[in-house]
Amino acid sequence: MSGNEKRFPLSLASVVSQRGNVRKSPTAMPQTAVQNAAFHIKNSHSSTIKPSTQVPLAKKASALAVTPQTAGVGMVSDKIRQAMVARVAQQGVKDSLVLAALEAIPRHLFVESGLASQAYIDASLPIGHHQTISQPYIVARMTEILRNGKNLHRILEIGTGCGYQAAVLSLVAKEVYSIERIKALHELAKNNLRPMRIANIRLHYGDGMLGLPQVAPFDGIILAAAGLEVPHALLEQLAIGGRLIAPVGGRQQVLQLVERTSQHAWNSTILEQCHFVPLHQGVI
Repeated sequence: MSGNEKRFPLSLASVVSQRGNVRKSPTAMPQTAVQNAAFHIKNSHSSTIKPSTQVPLAKKASALAVTPQTAGVGMVSDKIRQAMVARVAQQGVKDSLVLAALEAIPRHLFVESGLASQAYIDASLPIGHHQTISQPYIVARMTEILRNGKNLHRILEIGTGCGYQAAVLSLVAKEVYSIERIKALHELAKNNLRPMRIANIRLHYGDGMLGLPQVAPFDGIILAAAGLEVPHALLEQLAIGGRLIAPVGGRQQVLQLVERTSQHAWNSTILEQCHFVPLHQGVI
């Protein structure tokens, strides 16, 4: 995992570095991972999140406590996250490293506290600004396709959103670059990821359709929004032998896999139907 094991497991206590400086009310200010963690820890014991590469899924350390006081605001246990991972595996995702990453990242810390109780159902959830956090299955499926059983060095994500997909990617790749065009979501992702101290993620505010030519080539590119076609600039930034996975289409969308075979050749494969927010150019 290219040294990422040193950053995980994380305890929820480690996610909040200065607990006394964080408001306890989950609705007092814009929701971030650090606020969620502070609110949840108030009535529960912290526990360690261990990737399944170290401990089998079925034998993980047991749950964070779910109490009547915390259940209503989405305080969830390791077992609930394990159940989510098991459902994703049943849907066909087989890559053990991807499944371990999905289990290691606490998805409920990336959504509004009012939606935290729904964090581990297989559905996309709103994160504001007409954007969503992708459903767990599609996060895992696209990551598995991108990885293709190989070690990933440098990958690019288009559409950071709340930062959840980037956090998952950070456990399967050496370097993760992620671009967000909506300034408020870029700041939200920074706030969500900063307390987790994930050192191999680089967040950028900018037009994702342009990519990041200054750090290209990438051996993997993943898009979290659907355009009518894959931007040519991103195809050019894909390394030879690299993979790009993107939703493509308007009202009807499909996952498209693009593999670069030479300096001037790419192969494209349509995989399955999907539904994403539309891809836009520019920044707001």
